[in-house]
Amino acid sequence: MNHKNSLACTIVILTFAFAMAAQTASLKRTTVKTDSFEFGSGGTVAIVGAPVGSIRVEPAEKSEVQIDATIELEAASETDLAKLAQVTSFTLDESLGRVAVISTGTHDTKFIKSVSKKFPKNLVGLPFRIDYVIKVPRYCDLEINGGKGDISVSGVEGSIKINSLESNAILNLVGGSVNAVFGNGNVNVVMPDRSWRGSTIDVQLAAGTMNVHFPVNLSADLDAAVLRTGQVENAIPDLKPRIRTVKFTDKTIAAKAGAGGIPMKFTVGDGTLKLSRLGKPE
Repeated sequence: MNHKNSLACTIVILTFAFAMAAQTASLKRTTVKTDSFEFGSGGTVAIVGAPVGSIRVEPAEKSEVQIDATIELEAASETDLAKLAQVTSFTLDESLGRVAVISTGTHDTKFIKSVSKKFPKNLVGLPFRIDYVIKVPRYCDLEINGGKGDISVSGVEGSIKINSLESNAILNLVGGSVNAVFGNGNVNVVMPDRSWRGSTIDVQLAAGTMNVHFPVNLSADLDAAVLRTGQVENAIPDLKPRIRTVKFTDKTIAAKAGAGGIPMKFTVGDGTLKLSRLGKPE
């Protein structure tokens, strides 16, 4: 009897588990939203990403902004997916010389109330994802605020400001100024041109690995530091201390590259900071 009771109990538990799984099974929907408009060089493009999703920024072939957003939703029913689609997208905030691409979704209760006063409370806060590919004029300022997701910026020459909670980021820099702060992740900074056409570079990573690839014959005042755990790995043997008596350590490097010049600062809180030349093994 004990064996039969145990078997019966097991069947009941499994039946309940399958029933719960069926109730919690979710549907997924992927849509693409695009937009494009004229936008002259010298303006500012701001991007407010979704809590989860990638952001890739590239130069446009002409004076315009092109936006391609891939939106992924997940819900328990087609009805819920339809309601989520009503609030999950992006909006544009346009003014003279500036445009902001702002992600909307279940994380923004203020926006939800403004567009749907009877939006179901059980759908508020449901996860979603928006992946962006945005093309902008080559000469413009760029502001990116990202959540969790890859970030890639290439071919843009202007003032670049980035804040991201968690990212695997690639910054292919050509000129301007850079101020970037990342939480966790891996950051790759590439400078292909030896003559930096711009001003200060300051890239910070709280935890992870940062790889910085310099061109041959770079002239800059270079600061590299790991603040807590980890180390700086320097694969550029001809760097010289800016102050003769202040030697390099595995935590800090204050160097004069070439003839010196533009301040470039790279900081990692916990992790590894690697310095190398383009085309050379790390």
